[in-house]
Amino acid sequence: MAAISPSPPSSIFAAPGRRFFDRRFPLLRRCSTAPRLAVSSRLFSSRSSPSGTNGFLEDPPPSSSGGDVLHAGPPPSPRSAEGVPVFVTLPANVVGLGGRIVNRKAMVASLKALSLAGVEGVVVEFWWGIVERDNPGVYDWRGYADLVSMASRHGLKVRAIMAFHQCGSGPGDPFWIPLPQWVLKEMDREPDLAYSDRYGRRNKEYISLGCDNLPVLKGRSPIQTYSDFMRSFRDTFKHFLGIVITEVQVGMGPAGELRYPSCPSEKLKRPSSPPELGEFQCYDKNMLASLRACAQNIGMPEWGYGGPLGVSNLTQNPEEATFFRSNGSWNSDYGKFFLEWYSGLLLLHGEILCMATTAIFLQTGVKIFAKVAGIYWHYLTCSHPSELTAGYYNTLTRDGYLPLARLFGKYKMILCCSCFDIQDPEELKGSKSSPEGFLRQLVYAARMHNLPLSGENSGTILDDKSLDQVIKSSRLSSAGAYESSLSFNYVRMDRHLFDPHNWPRFTRFVRQMSNARTFQAKLDFRGRDQYLSSCSATEEVKRSFAFH
Repeated sequence: MAAISPSPPSSIFAAPGRRFFDRRFPLLRRCSTAPRLAVSSRLFSSRSSPSGTNGFLEDPPPSSSGGDVLHAGPPPSPRSAEGVPVFVTLPANVVGLGGRIVNRKAMVASLKALSLAGVEGVVVEFWWGIVERDNPGVYDWRGYADLVSMASRHGLKVRAIMAFHQCGSGPGDPFWIPLPQWVLKEMDREPDLAYSDRYGRRNKEYISLGCDNLPVLKGRSPIQTYSDFMRSFRDTFKHFLGIVITEVQVGMGPAGELRYPSCPSEKLKRPSSPPELGEFQCYDKNMLASLRACAQNIGMPEWGYGGPLGVSNLTQNPEEATFFRSNGSWNSDYGKFFLEWYSGLLLLHGEILCMATTAIFLQTGVKIFAKVAGIYWHYLTCSHPSELTAGYYNTLTRDGYLPLARLFGKYKMILCCSCFDIQDPEELKGSKSSPEGFLRQLVYAARMHNLPLSGENSGTILDDKSLDQVIKSSRLSSAGAYESSLSFNYVRMDRHLFDPHNWPRFTRFVRQMSNARTFQAKLDFRGRDQYLSSCSATEEVKRSFAFH
């Protein structure tokens, strides 16, 4: 079947989402001078994988039946006929940098306990920096194939995250997983592959979207490279897709979220972090070239030399920043131009990845997810500065989440978002943050476009208050036009989940999310006895758990 494949363009606006961009951003319509798209037999493809269609470096691991091809067992039984299915994200380093499961015994015991507790499935990050770590186009899926088989044997579904971003804060972090080594070498040779702020600080969490369609990765563009990775994944796990691997979430930016790295991802993961304003990430040469071309095309070349002035992140008070204060220049003609351009490029990046992902997984039976960041700092201000620097053009006078919901709804995707566990009163006084306000706005946008939701927790505190808030947020979000309009992903599993004071609370939470009936339905004919064994299974986990 013929599919669209872009030739390497000279401008960032040369992309399959051109008409989308022109329609929603008429101010910037004249900014593109890209060539027309070519037609080829493979979507966003560069070449066939040197490691074969299944993506293994060597022979694939044998299946449980002793064959040489991966095959799925019987499909996991549906666990949440009613209510909200609960998934659990596995540790980021469950498969180590060497491509093997780090602690197999602990993982077997953990999956057994999760299954008995009534969990629907597990969420697994398939790290680009592990699978394609050494050489371009050479994929090692063996550790993940082993993990998917283990989940299948325990009756758990799998949501696979295509993780094209960095994990952790640096080499000293026990969960450190960088981008592939060969990509980092290219970044060293060409620093403008990384995002940059106005101070010249480079961020290597994710490749800058300014070079999405440029052949900067050994002759391939980043979009082609991501597509080749997903295609290799599809071919390797084809017998599991739609049966065990029922969901695929495509990474679109830092932490897998469609956003700019306006502040380090590690800070966004901590709800108690100070409410930073963030920095605009538009200072690598490709982003600046795009901005300059757009400014010139509307007859305002002086607007094309960089991001706004008066956006100092040294202060945590937007009223002390001339661009972000209530009557600041964010609402001027220049501010509207810049923010439309900045957020428009992010939407375009998201559309290109939506097109590639939906085409690659067409007719495989999997649901496709995308994630947006839960940035609620300064939400109650006029300018919403923390959202603006992340690429969400959401202010007092403009809804920045409707375009996102429209985009994902167009491709029949599912929107993943966090903040399900945080209440407004938990935030520091004077910060004007509102996680509940943010979530209500996002839920409204999703409903407007019949977009199913998948919720996540932002913190890892497993107390009754947080879990009760998840249930409250789920009630807010559960109404929709789809048969299963909401799921919840607990982030993430560690040894503390199985502590005696946490595990009963978690299993009770799972039953509540399933309307208290699904848990018993999962126990087949053994009922109470198997529930008791799920409690004793935690002892087995505690004996074998060795995550660092």
